[in-house]
Amino acid sequence: MHRSTQLRVIAILGAASAIAGSPPVAGAAQRQVAQADITPHSRAPGDTSGDEGTVVYSFKSHADSISWARNRALAARAGGFRLVVSLQDRHLWAIIGNDTVMSAPVAVAKGTTLAFGKSAWTFSTPRGMRSVLGKEADPVWQPPEWLYAETANEHDLKLGHINPGHPVKLSDGRLLTVRDAVVGVIEDGQFAALPTDEHIVFDNTLFVPPLGTKNRKVEGELGKYRLNMGDGFLLHGTPYKESIGLATTHGCVRLRDEDIEWLYENVPVGIKVYIY
Repeated sequence: MHRSTQLRVIAILGAASAIAGSPPVAGAAQRQVAQADITPHSRAPGDTSGDEGTVVYSFKSHADSISWARNRALAARAGGFRLVVSLQDRHLWAIIGNDTVMSAPVAVAKGTTLAFGKSAWTFSTPRGMRSVLGKEADPVWQPPEWLYAETANEHDLKLGHINPGHPVKLSDGRLLTVRDAVVGVIEDGQFAALPTDEHIVFDNTLFVPPLGTKNRKVEGELGKYRLNMGDGFLLHGTPYKESIGLATTHGCVRLRDEDIEWLYENVPVGIKVYIY
């Protein structure tokens, strides 16, 4: 019998592991602590450590702190119109020359790893320099493979795939297939489309619909706008307002509606994005 789970992703609002101005996490003996001079790109929203002139950050390792310092220096040397994202501060700045023209809190990657079967995904926002490759209003999300692996793992399901032209025979004799960009089942020669807003679960298996099908498209998940930075990394809006300021994404940088709208309207394609 057909069972389904909701396709809509629920944000996991984990506690922040390192917040500017906070002491190192208790028990995290491997974390390195760095102190940095306050600049327009390093000071966290609401930070009150300006009198001392330093902000305390914690890192996973020495190599992690070196990577942060190198990419922070790269951002500090940049000129012109650019975006700067601090993963430690969970903050984004739009800067022209020496002037900050926009400042906004963001959500960044949670830094966890998901292992499922023979595959593994680490959810991180990589440091370095990127460019805005394109902009889009009312974006439609096509969930990556990890979304289905994550859901299958949560519900103790196996993972299967539906390939166009290759129907899957189910245990009850029906065929799971694709017609007119919609996944459905064939029973007694009749095709019945499945709901496009639910996961596809049969025989204790969650089936991944093909890219391009209506079952693989989710509206509203990326908010009103997105800016593409390549390799699947985006600046985008979110319906999960409470996630802003946390480390909770799978790699993208989330912003509030008004902030992503400002970027969409004012940031040209080709602009550099410095992430540290």
